[in-house]
Amino acid sequence: MTEPQDPEKSTQRLPAVGPAPAGGVLEMDQSASGSSYEPAPTQEKPGGRAGRFWSGRRIPAALLALIVLGGAGLLLYDIAAVRADHPAMQWRRSVADDLASRHLDDIWVLAGSALAAALGLWLLLLALTPGLRALLPMSRRHAGVRAGLDRTAAALVLRDRAVEVAGVQSVRVRMSRRKATVRALSHFRELDDVRADLDTVLGTAIGELGLARPPGLSVHVRRPAKKG
Repeated sequence: MTEPQDPEKSTQRLPAVGPAPAGGVLEMDQSASGSSYEPAPTQEKPGGRAGRFWSGRRIPAALLALIVLGGAGLLLYDIAAVRADHPAMQWRRSVADDLASRHLDDIWVLAGSALAAALGLWLLLLALTPGLRALLPMSRRHAGVRAGLDRTAAALVLRDRAVEVAGVQSVRVRMSRRKATVRALSHFRELDDVRADLDTVLGTAIGELGLARPPGLSVHVRRPAKKG
């Protein structure tokens, strides 16, 4: 009867890391280990499609409303004054005379047109995009119920899970809507072993977050820089 083979002993190891040069840091291909993968596509839940949350855009809408209201009120007042046989405001006469004397290829006319076009495109972008990029939609288990998870909170959860892995000294997590990038420092153990454990632990943690579109995972592990 043969003795069962230890899984760790049967795993092929990469070449051992050599000593660092004096006063320097190990090269990236010898002192770092990285991996990344995209999650499998998720099936739609019985509660329906979980889309992104739309922002109210209250501040841009309020600013635009104040500008339009102020301009319309000032222009209406001036028109009413002219109808009452009063002279038009000096600013309107100056603007009319200035526009009448300028050509279409004038630098100020082109600059004003470009600014107006940029503001219009910005307002269209605000109207057609959901916003709230920091809020990740969660899976809908029940119709009529929607939930979201803040990206900062999700990054804290992954960081807390990562620091529990043996050999991890410190962790930085950057969470976006499509990918979670984890950069860890390991002060002992083989870097590939630490990375493999991080892949397993963080992959499970992402699944437990309950997100509608689980982000991909990118893990990078390296040695801390040597002092001196």
